[in-house]
Amino acid sequence: MTDGTYRTVVEPATATFEVRGSEFLGHVAPVDTVGEAEGLVERVSDEYGDASHNVPAYRVPAGAASERTAGSDPMLREYSSDDGEPSGSAGKPALNVLQQREIRNVVAVVTRYYGGTNLGVGGLARAYSRAVKDGVDEAGVTEERPHRRLVVETGYDDSGTVRGVIESAGVEFDADYDERVRFVLRVPVAEAEELVERLNSATSGRVEIDR
Repeated sequence: MTDGTYRTVVEPATATFEVRGSEFLGHVAPVDTVGEAEGLVERVSDEYGDASHNVPAYRVPAGAASERTAGSDPMLREYSSDDGEPSGSAGKPALNVLQQREIRNVVAVVTRYYGGTNLGVGGLARAYSRAVKDGVDEAGVTEERPHRRLVVETGYDDSGTVRGVIESAGVEFDADYDERVRFVLRVPVAEAEELVERLNSATSGRVEIDR
């Protein structure tokens, strides 16, 4: 996708099914960084700590959002683990689904509760693949544009102007009113520089922007 768009999942979702007594839960969620992906893996592993296995797989950009440029195709960090299942029977099949569907900025964790019947390597591979496929279908797939995080700080005198510019740009943001006003923005990479110029122009350069 030459304009920098990519395919990812719409929202967090979980799909559940059973195979010969074993229960599988396919958890899938959108993430932007390796840290977010590993954080979700840890949360699922904690929440389902009584499960036989929690098998992770993710595909996320390796670098920080601020290092990416419009239209670029970032290096992806691809990771999976069998988490105690036979080698090659779980993590790789889970990751293969994300690769084959060309989905990135996504993490999957498949939880398995062992049901007393061995499924064999082939049966496990099919089950872990299905768990991720069903999770992705449940979450939905969309095209997204790369984003970057901007932190904008200003005094109270300019805060109304700055907020107006941000709101007119239609980007996601959080505002924190303390000694100074701090806005944390999630901006499409292709629109970031223009927004920075608008903020500087509107405040005659008084705004502080951490990129």
